[in-house]
Amino acid sequence: METDVELGGVPADRQVPEFTVQRFAARKHRFCLGIPVLNENGKVLKEPAELQALGPDVDIIIADGGSSDGSTEPMRLASLGVTALLTKTGAGRLSAQLRMLFSFALDEGYEGVITIDGNGKDGLDGIASIKTKLEDGWDFVQGSRFVPGGHHENTPLDRSLGVRVLHAPLISLGARFRYTDTTNGLRGWRRQVLEDPRVDPFRDVFDTYNLHYYLSVRVPRLGYKVCEVPVSRVYPASGPTPTKISGVRSRAHVLRLTLDAVLGRYNPRRQSPSS
Repeated sequence: METDVELGGVPADRQVPEFTVQRFAARKHRFCLGIPVLNENGKVLKEPAELQALGPDVDIIIADGGSSDGSTEPMRLASLGVTALLTKTGAGRLSAQLRMLFSFALDEGYEGVITIDGNGKDGLDGIASIKTKLEDGWDFVQGSRFVPGGHHENTPLDRSLGVRVLHAPLISLGARFRYTDTTNGLRGWRRQVLEDPRVDPFRDVFDTYNLHYYLSVRVPRLGYKVCEVPVSRVYPASGPTPTKISGVRSRAHVLRLTLDAVLGRYNPRRQSPSS
């Protein structure tokens, strides 16, 4: 089966990187599951196959940052039940991939977007929990391995301490909502959050990891309903840690982005920082 490649359409009021779209199926469900990937060495291919067995009733959208390892081969994705492959051809990293994903999801009419990392660390059973919360009217749902019912294995000590002692407390301070796990990739948003001009996520300032942090702070500050749900995250028992964030410079970069989000530096200029 061959699929046509089309240019992603972007409304004039959104700053979204250039991208292409390959559609394998029509929209079937109210919510989509977006999987941002970049050279995941085939790990992303396991998730659609396992999701078919779980049956969480979501459309799967792969948001590729420009992989060159063959892991997003269209024919294989189509056979696994993926609805569409988005491939970023413009500038930017993870946050640019998310802007691409969010823009596509809104244009396709989805009521909400759930995301999960494409590196295989996250338990897929958390998807259904997040979707249920979105259906029940929660506007932003954050997955957490640290709340009762959550689970984690082989988490590197520096990462566990970094999240629980530094990152989650900082984000919680800015959000005025107590988070326990602010770096977990399993999250979900209802479309009204992404469409709110007071949020305005479609800006080029969101490039690397800052869009996640900004939304975690901004959404509860605007009075939206926010909650956490228990999820699972398992790191490999041996071998390298699957992550794009490593080294002193990368971690310093993340800390700077976090502080910028907490201090309201990404808030839309037309809104007051405290609104």
